Amino acid sequence: MDKQETVDSWQMATLFLAFMTGSAIVNIPAPLTAAAGNGAWLSLIIANGAGMLLLACILYLRRRYPGMTMIDYSRKVLGNGMTVLLAFPFVLTVILMFSYIVLDIGGFFASSLLIQTPSYAVHSLIILTAALTARAGIEAMARMFILLLYSMYFFIFLVLMLVQPYFHPEYLLPAFPQGMKPVIHGAYIAFGFPYAELILFAMVLPFVRKSDDNRLGKYMFSALLVNGLSLILVVICSIMVKGPLASELKFSVFQLARLITVQDVIERVESIVGISLIVGSYMKATITLFVVNLALSQLLKLQDNRILMFPLALVSLLLTLVMFDYEAEFTEKVTAVWPLITAVAFVFPILLITLVTVIKGKGGNGP
Repeated sequence: MDKQETVDSWQMATLFLAFMTGSAIVNIPAPLTAAAGNGAWLSLIIANGAGMLLLACILYLRRRYPGMTMIDYSRKVLGNGMTVLLAFPFVLTVILMFSYIVLDIGGFFASSLLIQTPSYAVHSLIILTAALTARAGIEAMARMFILLLYSMYFFIFLVLMLVQPYFHPEYLLPAFPQGMKPVIHGAYIAFGFPYAELILFAMVLPFVRKSDDNRLGKYMFSALLVNGLSLILVVICSIMVKGPLASELKFSVFQLARLITVQDVIERVESIVGISLIVGSYMKATITLFVVNLALSQLLKLQDNRILMFPLALVSLLLTLVMFDYEAEFTEKVTAVWPLITAVAFVFPILLITLVTVIKGKGGNGP
């Protein structure tokens, strides 16, 4: 990795919050309420708690192996052969994840803003922009994403405030009409997207300045807590506005913005909100591309860790054009299959490395 590129703990927490919230805040309410109904907020609490445990794992490994990425300390703990075996599905899954994010942005454009625009044009523009930003480096990303993240949150909370006249708190009851089984199903969906994906930051944390290490854990956990509260708030507001129909409210914040009318003066604000939501997904896509480029470069032991940026972007563009024929197929993969994929490709490797590190440490053979 490029040793000259560093960010402080606050900037890393900002990147983390942008990554965790970017596409989730617009996409998670519909499938979650479809699975868990009025108990979707509890599903998010459970999934966020599981995310806290995963975050604790990658912060623990960072303390044990300072300055190392997941690929580096996997080689140290498990050996090169096992690292290649675990990193291969990790890299493939991150490439797939990047393609999914771009597909989602394209779907949002096609259904809401640029209905007549071919999907490949939108996909190409998003991928090129993300590739150029990721190639600029993590310092440039951190500086730019702070402003974009604040703007996204401002418009989202503005929508939730202005749509308040449409709230019906009685729609939140009964909380668990079918017991806890749907809630657990919802937690499974929310864990796969977005909380299992935080493992990608095991590749990014070494970019934090050593002088700023002591505050990193506090900021990262705070960012994850803010993410959880934001998603819970959006889910609850969606339910209070649409009730049982909230599960059919795709791109929920955008759809809620369409309801806003203030004295026939302030209306049609959904376009501004839509741009903010696209910015959120763009930030997540950029960080994802940055991670997969770094992981593959370290796995192949390349001297130039940016040489693969545009080839990976091109592969992802081709994937977005051929992966799915129907939107329903894409939705099924994300809600039903993706949590299982992330559990195998992201969660299992980090838990294995953590377990072996703890055992070696207790045995007196730690690093």
